Amino acid sequence: MALAKRARFWFSERKREPNPRAEAIPSVSTDSEIIERSIEDPEAFSGIFERHVRPVGGYIRRRLGGESVDDVLSETFLVAFRKRSSYDLTAHSALPWLLGIATRLIRSHRGMEARHWRNVQASAAVSEEHDPESPYAASERRLDSAASLRQMGPRIAALSPRDRDTLLLYAWADLTYEQTADALGVPVGTVRSRLNRVRRKLAPEGAQTTRLTWMAKVER
Repeated sequence: MALAKRARFWFSERKREPNPRAEAIPSVSTDSEIIERSIEDPEAFSGIFERHVRPVGGYIRRRLGGESVDDVLSETFLVAFRKRSSYDLTAHSALPWLLGIATRLIRSHRGMEARHWRNVQASAAVSEEHDPESPYAASERRLDSAASLRQMGPRIAALSPRDRDTLLLYAWADLTYEQTADALGVPVGTVRSRLNRVRRKLAPEGAQTTRLTWMAKVER
């Protein structure tokens, strides 16, 4: 219970003022250095929260809508805190790790995710209100192809959970192939295979494949 309250404290305080203990962590510290330090000094882990609450929260919000984002976000950082001793310290950025945890938690909210996709499909326009004070606002603004998303919604919802997780980590969380593989705990080749399959399934009628730029992902 204490850890759950701490996670919610981090979230609520993020909206008001920075954590002074987090500010004491040198800005040049990598995530792995902060996590390693947090083994002896648990309060140091708040630096990970401060760095990654926005992209993780934005990703969860896109997957589930706004109703459950706070709960899943808090649980994500709570799980990460509990598992910090097993973090791979050779990975300098903790974002793929955090997004992997969030993705696994989202799997327990499949009904809510399905309702979210139905709402996207049924809406005359995707016009989610963007609160400039929201910690997720910056991530949400990247969704600049609403019409295409609405059109693709039913096909995305129909993807297998593994393919959908891979697609949305790559496209919405803006991870590389390697980072997506790290988040999901699968080989890079599996990520490439899944995304190739997804491109074929989401391709417009008459096309063999599709690029993912409609999801604000710049592909090279």
